[in-house]
Formats: sequence, structure tokens, C-alpha cells
Amino acid sequence: MNLQTLLSDTLAGHRLTPEEGAFLLGVTGRDLYHLFAAADEMRETKVGNAVTFVRNQNVHITNICKNLCGFCGFGRSKHDPDAYLFGKDEVQAQVREAKARGVTEICFLSGVHPDFRLNNYLSFLEWAHEIFPQVHIHAYSPDEVDWIARKDGMKPAEVIQALMSGGLGSMQGTAAEVLVDEVRDVICPSKVRTGRWEEIIREAHRLGLTSSATIMYGSTETPQQRAAHLDLIRRIQDDTRGFSEMVLLSYIHSKTPLHQKGTIRFGPTGRDDLVTTAVCRLYLDNIDHIQVSWPKIGVKMSQMGLLAGADDLSGTMYIDDVTNDAGAEVSDIFSPEEMEYICTDIGRELKERSTLYKILK
Repeated sequence: MNLQTLLSDTLAGHRLTPEEGAFLLGVTGRDLYHLFAAADEMRETKVGNAVTFVRNQNVHITNICKNLCGFCGFGRSKHDPDAYLFGKDEVQAQVREAKARGVTEICFLSGVHPDFRLNNYLSFLEWAHEIFPQVHIHAYSPDEVDWIARKDGMKPAEVIQALMSGGLGSMQGTAAEVLVDEVRDVICPSKVRTGRWEEIIREAHRLGLTSSATIMYGSTETPQQRAAHLDLIRRIQDDTRGFSEMVLLSYIHSKTPLHQKGTIRFGPTGRDDLVTTAVCRLYLDNIDHIQVSWPKIGVKMSQMGLLAGADDLSGTMYIDDVTNDAGAEVSDIFSPEEMEYICTDIGRELKERSTLYKILK
């Protein structure tokens, strides 16, 4: 396969196949510069020179989780000494802090507590909007919808409609990791299966609920399996147009069970971070926005991601125990001033957006 021909054809409108995507994920050496340049050119064609961000904050609810995935250092069982479950007062204190900071988006960060039912999830929405009525709440994954549906004897559509009526603004496209069951059997065997994840996300889009798409890369998957994940996301987007962005989540390994048991020695390299960013841009021709996760790869690598196809810096005011508990060493807050500094440095213009990519300022 000839790299230059493939990149030229892709920029001219050729749609990458999974085999070609896997080939691009394996690019090394000076060929990397050609890959990044092609992805950056496609980014410029699609979204221009802007780099976007949203003012947001994570609101923690519990680290107790039914899944206890091998790639996660955050989840706890109910009887672990450091397990927590926040009530109304603690949750609303976090929401008050978010409101004082002037955020436009709140993300619920939580394990999938085995005792939670629909009423619990509705209560969290109610508690947040009681303090901050106008805030957009970006929350709840297909895994959580599946859990509610099974425990409360409901259809996924009924669960999603109830959450939307309760004030859910958009759905987190998390619990996806890599949408290949052979990978999920190793890294997250208790989570929803690929087919069920797809069923629920399609149902959410059909009902008018926008979601993000995500990929958690660099654990045990092969390039072919990573490309298969991207192909599934692209096929869903062809049919629903419900994904607002692709969020790249670099696997943080050092404090996770997969690493501690010796299954995985290291997480993804910097080359892998940038190559995956570029391939997401080139492969996902029907998703405008590619988001780097600065809490996972750091500010400097995030700046480089903006030169490899990304156009979004995620949010400002994270308090991200999921990433920190996995072993990352990053700040909890990324100020717009620092964002503007790294964007100006590469000739790009920073713009504030809403969750659904309306430019605010």
C-alpha cells in the first residue's frame, strides 16, 4: 500500500477502508509528517482555523462501580475503605462551585453503582438543575442506560426518554473503549457488549439526543481492531448524524489492574497519540470535530494533536479522578488563557463553544 497515494486519494474524497485505517495506524518514521499534514489539511477544510473549548466541570457522584474494568484505576467495590457515594448536599456543593466558575456544561463523573435505578439518575439531574437551571448536563453512557433498563424492566428508549424529560442535555459516548468484543472480554468484561452499545446509542440519536463518540486506545487492541471501532462509529454516524465529536482517550496504565497484573507493560506512546488523532480525522469523514484529552496526554501533546487533525481542546475546569486515579499527573484546570497561548503559538484562533458546538464568544 502506498502512503502518499492513499493520503492524496483520501483528501480527494476516497473513503478509507478498515484495512487502510489499520495501515495508517502503523505509520512510522518520516512518513508520520505526511500523515499529520494530510490530517491537518482535512481539518482545515472541514472546520477552518478555529480551536474550540467548552467551559465545564466534572461533578463526582460515586467511585463504586459494578464493572471494575481492567483499564480503570477509579472504580471500587461497595466495601472498599476508600469507596464513596455522595448525597444531595455534596453533589450540590460541586454544582455551586461550577456555577460560580461560570461553566456552561456539567459532566457527571461516576461509577455504575450496582444499587442505582432510574430514580437515582433522575435525582442527580434534579439536584443539579435545582442549583443551576440553565446548565447543560452531559452525562450517562450506554452502559448506564443498559443497567437501568435491565434493573427497572424498561426498554432503552423508555429510559432515554425519561432522562431527557428529567433534564439530560446530551449523552456521553463513553463505555465504548474499543467496540470489538474480543477486546472487551479482556479490558471490560462486565460492560455492555458492542451490539448493545450500538443499539442504545442509535436509539438515543433517533430520539434526538446528541452524544459524543469516544475511543479508549492503547491497551490490548490491534490496529485492525482499532480501525474496526472507527468503522462502526462512522457507520452509525452515516445513519444518525448524532455524534457531535470524536473524543480520543489515551489509556493511562500505571495504576490500573491490567498493568499491575502484568497484562500490559506500557500505555500508548506519543507517536500513537498523534497517529490515532490523525487517523480519526481522516477516517471519520462525517464527524466534524476531533477532540484531544489534555488531562490524559498533557498540554504540550495536546498542542501537537492540534497539528495532527484535532480542532477541539475539550473543557477547562476538570476535576478528573478517573484520569488521576489511573496514574496521570496533570492539573485539574486548563485555563482559557493558557489555551489561547498554545493556539496562538501555532497560528490558530481559540473560540469558546457550547456543548453542541455553537460558538459563544
